[in-house]
Amino acid sequence: MNDSHSAPKGARTPWQVTRSVWHAMFMREAISRTMSDRMGWFWMIFEPVAFIAIMAGIRSFISSDELIANAEFIPWMIVGLMGFFLVREGMQRAIGAIEANSSLFTYRQVLPVDPVFVRNFLESLLRSFVFLIFILGGFLLGMNLFPDNAVKAMVAWMSLWCLGLGLGLTVSVAASLVPEVGRVVRMTSLPLMIISGVIFPLNQLPHWMLEYLMLNPIPHGLETLRLSFFENYKTIHGTSMTYFWLITLSLNALGLLMHLRFVDRLKAK
Repeated sequence: MNDSHSAPKGARTPWQVTRSVWHAMFMREAISRTMSDRMGWFWMIFEPVAFIAIMAGIRSFISSDELIANAEFIPWMIVGLMGFFLVREGMQRAIGAIEANSSLFTYRQVLPVDPVFVRNFLESLLRSFVFLIFILGGFLLGMNLFPDNAVKAMVAWMSLWCLGLGLGLTVSVAASLVPEVGRVVRMTSLPLMIISGVIFPLNQLPHWMLEYLMLNPIPHGLETLRLSFFENYKTIHGTSMTYFWLITLSLNALGLLMHLRFVDRLKAK
């Protein structure tokens, strides 16, 4: 017996429409991110390479190997740099995601939060691929870049991705409502890299300063990621993944609540 409430033959269900739109958003973002600029892939790989080369040159003058317990300086910095870029891009790429996909909001199933999720997911795939290239390149150059604990490394990597997602959800709403927020967030990239212990170990700083710097959740995630690569590495005093996840979950909850609260204003942008 036919169900009188079933959809007409050939009609698509709301879930099928949503899935198609998400797929279209993902493909659009992937093409824009990797193919619209012929140098897109080059810059994704060259930026960390150039940064590492500069820091390696500085290292020859300051003997940084002596400052890091049980880890070589260059592999230590590569791991931290890749983890930081994952968080940074998750936060910065969310800025403008809503405005760039505003035409898709004519579909009732599509919400402003969807393009933020799509961009963040795409960025995590790209950054993971670039990190694998660095691991393989390190192996070919004789550097120890394979994690000593692969499972812990993947968990730490996913944790940093979740932090980037939480920051992206929050910043995407704030930057859409107040455009100046986006400019401020982009300006904080370099200072945030420095105070997150990406380019030098925070253990060398005075204890009173370290207490304030460790309020930043990024060093907690980066130190855990490094520990998974170098099993005898001495992490920064006070590193806590419990604190990291409290901040990460709070940011994700805040971001989702902001999207829910301002959904109509975001769609009208």
